Amino acid sequence: MAVGGEDGGEHRVADIVRQRGVGGQLTVELGGDEPEGGADAGGVDHRGGRFDADPEPACGGDPLDYAGQEVVGFPADGCGCAGARVASMRDPEGRNAGHAQALKDTTTDAAGSLSVIELDVLSGPSPVDAVARIEEEAGGLDVVVHNAAHLLVGITEAFTAKEVIHAFDVNAVGALRVNRAVLPVMRRQQSGLLLWIGSGTTRAIPPFLGPYSAAKAAFDAFAESTAWDIAAYGIETTVLMPGVFTHGTAHFANAQFPADTARTAEYGKIAPFLASMGQDTERLMVNGVPADPQIVADEIVRVIDLPAGQRTRRTVADGSDYGAEIVNGAAEQLRLRLAKRMGVTGLLYRGGNA
Repeated sequence: MAVGGEDGGEHRVADIVRQRGVGGQLTVELGGDEPEGGADAGGVDHRGGRFDADPEPACGGDPLDYAGQEVVGFPADGCGCAGARVASMRDPEGRNAGHAQALKDTTTDAAGSLSVIELDVLSGPSPVDAVARIEEEAGGLDVVVHNAAHLLVGITEAFTAKEVIHAFDVNAVGALRVNRAVLPVMRRQQSGLLLWIGSGTTRAIPPFLGPYSAAKAAFDAFAESTAWDIAAYGIETTVLMPGVFTHGTAHFANAQFPADTARTAEYGKIAPFLASMGQDTERLMVNGVPADPQIVADEIVRVIDLPAGQRTRRTVADGSDYGAEIVNGAAEQLRLRLAKRMGVTGLLYRGGNA
């Protein structure tokens, strides 16, 4: 089961590569830090609740140990690197070698070539090294897709401060580390797109996803705050907000549960709701049909293919009718109203001119 768009499977990456039928460099990082705790492989967590994992992990093998960042980069025009693509993840020649090979195998019918490089969003130097290699091979970087996320499920009080801080590091600060590597390149180019894969859970916070929703809200705030800084340099911002996906990902299979099991046990009154979370989430599916995570990949491709200047601040890929659009429209009006009242509308446009 997955909430949001953090699909740990290589098949969705492959879909993006195949659909993007143009020359360019694609970089997708699927690594990150190992989750502390989490569910058993079969989807059963003995600290409360059951969440059924997909029986067939993406592309075979175990579900990805995923707290990853997807960085999708297409090189600057005229670089002469048509068709070059790079996928990045943590330790692609070690423990993730199987996943790296699966990516290559599932993209053999895509235009151009695919190579895999190292990128760990929890390491400051790692994104810098990865971007330097991309620049060397491709001559530029046009698009970055931020998709860092690790799911936490349980009673909010039962999570320790250490666990929550780690969640913020993966789910929010990882994007900042990547931005510190990629934005100097984009500013020099005076162009680019940051595409942030957010979550509808930041608009209507569901039960038992407290630290996850809080960290994704921080991620969302980074997207909005960074947008003020970079629009004058011709760098666009879009936040893609997926709905709920109960099949097709390994998100819940890799979920982290609170370490303080004694504190969880004190919430006996609501234990049945925690135990039935999977069932209850399934009720969100329109007409009982599970949403296909492919719609997230499709929307990524659609947004990237739009001409510069025609991308909206927010978009959704929601087969569950989660309803983030209800809030998004009002939030956009408020953002523009704030810029006008403060007299800073120049921060909304290339060149800093209203």
